Amino acid sequence: MPFCPRCGSQVSEDAQYCPNCGAPLGKPEPTTTSPTPEARAPAARSFFGRIYGAAALDTSVYEEVEADRTATTQALLVVILASISQGIGTALSNWRSGPTRAGVGFFEGLFQALLLWAIWSFVTYFVGTRLFGGRATYGELLRTIGFANSPNLLGIFTFIPILGGILSFALWIWALAAMIIAVRQALDFSTGKAIMTCIVGFIAAVVLLIIVAIILAIPLILFNL
Repeated sequence: MPFCPRCGSQVSEDAQYCPNCGAPLGKPEPTTTSPTPEARAPAARSFFGRIYGAAALDTSVYEEVEADRTATTQALLVVILASISQGIGTALSNWRSGPTRAGVGFFEGLFQALLLWAIWSFVTYFVGTRLFGGRATYGELLRTIGFANSPNLLGIFTFIPILGGILSFALWIWALAAMIIAVRQALDFSTGKAIMTCIVGFIAAVVLLIIVAIILAIPLILFNL
């Protein structure tokens, strides 16, 4: 049997206070404090960690990017790198047609990818929030869609004969799956609504791209005439 350290009285093993003098017994109970939000939040991934996670279709990465307002620059960098990769792949595919055609192919791939990101994200935001009741800011959607371009970093390998065509199709499916997850996580609704938003948004974005291409081509046509 233990004894009270103050008065020496014999006490039971489960007693917290001495029944004779009232002195506390045993070790003091540890105080529990609620962790701060900073302590509860997991550490942010690195830029390349986010690229890997986004390509792996990790939903937590898209949630992290959505909430991080400073990640907009990173999202733009992902799009630029993916566009350059696709541009190089296109240039190498056209290299047999001459350096000029290869250079044109590079800038076409780069320009189209950047323009498609800007237009598609805006149209998707409009469709998702107005038609399907999604809740997000344009910046949140812009960031998640930007990181959804991570699979396209492999676009540089699309110049490989035969395998290049298969890889292009695989990258398109892969990026589409990433896009659906990005839209779903940013707009906070179901996968079905995310798919419908992507379909409607893509069709509208392609129509706008065609209109822009026609407008840009008009001066060249008139100049040639």
